[in-house]
Amino acid sequence: MSNTIAERLNAIRSEMAKLNLDAFIIPRADEYLGEYVPEHNERMLWASGFTGSAGNIIVLKQSAAIFVDGRYTVQVRQQVDGSLFEYLSLYDTPQAQWLIDNLAANANVGFDARLHTLAWFTQTQADLAKAQINLTQVAHNPVDVNWSDRPAPTSDPIMLFSEQSAGRSSLDKRTAIGADVRAQGADVAIISALDSFCWLLNIRGKDIPCLPVVLGTALLHANGDMVLFTDTNKLPENINDHVGTGVSFKSEADLAAELAKLEGQKVLASPESCNAWLQLTAKAAGAQLIAGNDPVALPKAQKNAAELAGMKACHIRDGVAVSRFLAWLDREVAANRLYDEAVLAEKLESFRLSDPMYQEPSFDTISATGGNAAMCHYNHNNGTPAQMQMNSIYLVDSGAQYLDGTTDVTRTIAIGDVTAEQRKMVTLVLKGHIAIDQAKFPKGTSGMQLDAFARQYLWQHGYDFDHGTGHGVGHYLSVHEGPQGIAKGRSNVPLLDGMVLSNEPGYYRAEEFGIRLENLIAVRPCEALANIEREMFEFEALTFIPMDARLIDKQYLTESEVNWFNQYHQQVKDKLTPFMQGEDLDWLNKVTAAI
Repeated sequence: MSNTIAERLNAIRSEMAKLNLDAFIIPRADEYLGEYVPEHNERMLWASGFTGSAGNIIVLKQSAAIFVDGRYTVQVRQQVDGSLFEYLSLYDTPQAQWLIDNLAANANVGFDARLHTLAWFTQTQADLAKAQINLTQVAHNPVDVNWSDRPAPTSDPIMLFSEQSAGRSSLDKRTAIGADVRAQGADVAIISALDSFCWLLNIRGKDIPCLPVVLGTALLHANGDMVLFTDTNKLPENINDHVGTGVSFKSEADLAAELAKLEGQKVLASPESCNAWLQLTAKAAGAQLIAGNDPVALPKAQKNAAELAGMKACHIRDGVAVSRFLAWLDREVAANRLYDEAVLAEKLESFRLSDPMYQEPSFDTISATGGNAAMCHYNHNNGTPAQMQMNSIYLVDSGAQYLDGTTDVTRTIAIGDVTAEQRKMVTLVLKGHIAIDQAKFPKGTSGMQLDAFARQYLWQHGYDFDHGTGHGVGHYLSVHEGPQGIAKGRSNVPLLDGMVLSNEPGYYRAEEFGIRLENLIAVRPCEALANIEREMFEFEALTFIPMDARLIDKQYLTESEVNWFNQYHQQVKDKLTPFMQGEDLDWLNKVTAAI
């Protein structure tokens, strides 16, 4: 970094002084409020040196604090200077209350409205007002003003995603969703989620690692017309023919002027996911805001026949790649050759790289051995990758972006001998995985209602896990797609035909081992039941990769669970055999044998 963190904080403070601010808030987010932040928008990293994926910084006149969640309590101390920052918990120390405790009445707290949701702004403004503290929007972010060696955004051209792969034309999608915008009482909707407007226009991009999207913001009118504000230098020549009538492209610099034209219009936007600046700017121009969900999210989540065909095809090729890695790993362990977590992650990717449709990972691979696997979002790049030990458990959670779909799979592998206790825990996790896979449920059921299916066997023994059981997955889009999910407390959206989710129960014993078994599954109508009284759904597995039978203790399985395990492995064998040969095929035959 070109100058020290202390100098950067001083530069932020001198900018704060010009603006008469007593505090300034720097969240991890950028204006797109997505899960991934491109390098040129890593403001929190620039101001602190912290590389984690979540957090918040508050800079005061004389001091600063960094708020991180439980995943990062060790990492933040390694990366961030304790003489410059106080370390605080993102969830246990509410930032508004912390500001009230540290500032006097009539203080001014600055924020960049592009980097926060409208819901955050409304709540924080109300909280601070009780202590007579003002929340003040800045026109120019003090970080941006001082970031002299800021990386340039990527310049890769927009990719035209074929209508054949998408299964629907952009015009058809825009017209249908525009009608929904009108049904919600609005004239125009702000489509701020990157994967939403990419899906609407049948385009993809290379602007963010792991997520094949284009940076920008879109306005969708009720008649289906759409304006995309993006870097217009990235537009391929034939984009107008590709997206069909009614689409125009403008620079992001034109957004403010375009929002100013919305006077008297009813504007649909999500207070929870769309940035505050877009909504406050439209409101200031005389638009009426209508709070609602992203109208693209549900239709995008329900994959059509073409999208599902792509998902199924890429999962077979991905199954071959991951299985070849697992076969290689078993041979290396048998020869007593053990590697570190980074080498293993690179080796796994090398098998995917031989696929011409492979683009990039769908998230940072979690390659975790022994006690590291007990941290469920572990990243071997955040420190020194650990060396695999004999007689341990290895957990690898990885995924890929292919031109025809997105994958995400976790396998837990025995390295040498494992204990009876470890086999018991893996088997309890497997039972939960099978319960989700085999679930049948009436239309209208949400993932929140199914979540306990995955936990029930762990609960019976006094155990649980601290993450959701499943998340939605996009079609050559985001590996974490809403609004569907399988989790307690937040996944209350009914599951619908064509939705793709992960099924990933786990168990983590601190500093000892971690277990997770993850397949992707798709919702489909339940045809097998006779004389049903209501519309029923079930899941279809998309992932076909062996699970490690060496970690299974049959005494904890029912006969039907043993049958599921054997039938699943028979399917894996049938689907992968045509693409495997030699010692890899010998391995496949061995590991898919009935237990």
